[in-house]
Amino acid sequence: MTRTVRLCGFDDIAPNSSARIDIEGHRIAVVRIGDDLYAIGDRCSHADYSLSEGEVFPDRCRIECFKHGSTFSLLTGEPDSFPATRPVPVYDVRVVDDDIVVDFTEDDA
Repeated sequence: MTRTVRLCGFDDIAPNSSARIDIEGHRIAVVRIGDDLYAIGDRCSHADYSLSEGEVFPDRCRIECFKHGSTFSLLTGEPDSFPATRPVPVYDVRVVDDDIVVDFTEDDA
């Protein structure tokens, strides 16, 4: 079963930036690159730091953990630099009536 949940307004996220959204027990980093949106788990898989506080690399579609420098793909959640070795979850995200929404499945619970 899939359900759609509103995270925030589209204009609440500036281009080439990220924001942390806590909703329904999920901590999500919402990243906007131009008009494209990405949603990934906001906890670095190495040391539980907030990914939304790190630098966004628009040209590489990556976000960096500010604490130890691991970078994560916004498309797959896979890390591509140490010390992180495990991926973070990614979520289906889109805009509906100027709201950013994410789809949760039973597997996300």
